[in-house]
Amino acid sequence: MKTSNGHVSLRFLLTTTVVALCLSVTDGAAQERKSVVVKKDPALDALISPDAQLEKIAGGFGFTEGALWVPVGEGGYLLFTDIPGNVIYKWTPDGNVSVHMEKCGYRGVDIWRVGFMQTNGKKPGGPGFEEFPMIGCNGLTLDRQGRLVIATWAGRSIDRIEHDGKRTVLADRWEGKRFGGTNDVIVKKDGTIYFTDGFGGLRLREKDPGREIFTNGVYMIRNGAVTRVIGDMPNTNGLVLSPDEKVLYANGSRDRYIRAYDVNPDGTLSSGRMLIDLNSDPAPGITDGVRVDVNGNLWETGPGGVWIISPEGKHLGTILLPELGANVEFGGADRKTLYIAARTSIYRIRVNIAGIP
Repeated sequence: MKTSNGHVSLRFLLTTTVVALCLSVTDGAAQERKSVVVKKDPALDALISPDAQLEKIAGGFGFTEGALWVPVGEGGYLLFTDIPGNVIYKWTPDGNVSVHMEKCGYRGVDIWRVGFMQTNGKKPGGPGFEEFPMIGCNGLTLDRQGRLVIATWAGRSIDRIEHDGKRTVLADRWEGKRFGGTNDVIVKKDGTIYFTDGFGGLRLREKDPGREIFTNGVYMIRNGAVTRVIGDMPNTNGLVLSPDEKVLYANGSRDRYIRAYDVNPDGTLSSGRMLIDLNSDPAPGITDGVRVDVNGNLWETGPGGVWIISPEGKHLGTILLPELGANVEFGGADRKTLYIAARTSIYRIRVNIAGIP
């Protein structure tokens, strides 16, 4: 627009510049949203749309873990743990976040003795950096009666919350020795419980004088007995069963791989083999939490975000995350929303295939 003397109006220039900047920001955001899904194989399109959008639905936590969808009628809600807060939070689809359980992990008072020191992932010395002991609980699941089962981490046990609210310790020892940090937990259809244990619940980790079991492992609770079923992995973390429950997948944690094991009729495991090694990707992130969809594909936290991996161990694609991913869970009425616990925040993204409850 020109004035009567032929000069361009300053107001017009400012308005045009602001609009251009707004369009640039909007377009950049749109491009960022579209690029959150990185396709490695054409098969990925059937699992997640290339323009699927990642949405942050809650934030401001210390270290989120244990994402678990609890179905209620045609809806439900999400539970997740905040390990340094020692609480389980409840998120409802209306966006409300409330405390579901306090002291879900360590229940003593000498909290300075337990839980290794961790950070919120921000740069040391920078704004927002925090360091804290990991005193709370970690993985969550439901048994076939709908009771909450908790890997208490710094509590060094597997606990179950009964329908009347009472707490039952299902396992805190193997061969008389205390666990060092129960990490993740799943339940088989027949009621068999599998869980991982390491040393993360101890302040000095593997060097802690309170450590009683000196090899990380995967354990089974069956008919009240605790059995070690995997002892050949230096670092254990998340685990999941295939849809037919004939294969158990176990994460190598900081070693960044996934191993597969055949599930025997008595619940024990055999024929362990490497499914995939993720160390070819230099991005930060470990093999932490994992879920499977109805076709047996694994949705795995790993370097850079959430890896989608075929049952044969092929990397199909990655969902990029702005924070280090810790755990994942399929939720919603159709089980086609992937919820992601990532350090200080909870995210969600819609997918094209349903997950296994």
